[in-house]
Amino acid sequence: MSGLEGSDVRAIVVETLAEQQRLHRDDIDAVVLKSVATVLTSFGIDEEDRKELRADFQHLRRWRRSVEQAQSYTFKAVITVIVTGFVGAVWLGIKATLGK
Repeated sequence: MSGLEGSDVRAIVVETLAEQQRLHRDDIDAVVLKSVATVLTSFGIDEEDRKELRADFQHLRRWRRSVEQAQSYTFKAVITVIVTGFVGAVWLGIKATLGK
């Protein structure tokens, strides 16, 4: 043979496969990046508008959280009004019963 041992052949094969995997991963990354750019462009968003798009999403997230917080406060207020009304009705009932 040519003087290569089994371990040398294995090392060459492993390095070749690793390089192919790196190239394949780079190809996938390029395709994904191009696909995302195409989708954003189809929505009318240029690649240069990334900072504005990010700011828009951050604003939407803050708005959604504030709406959720307002809903929580509204729910708590409604429960408080119902419980207060019930306790007031019970109190008036007790007061009317004891007043006779």
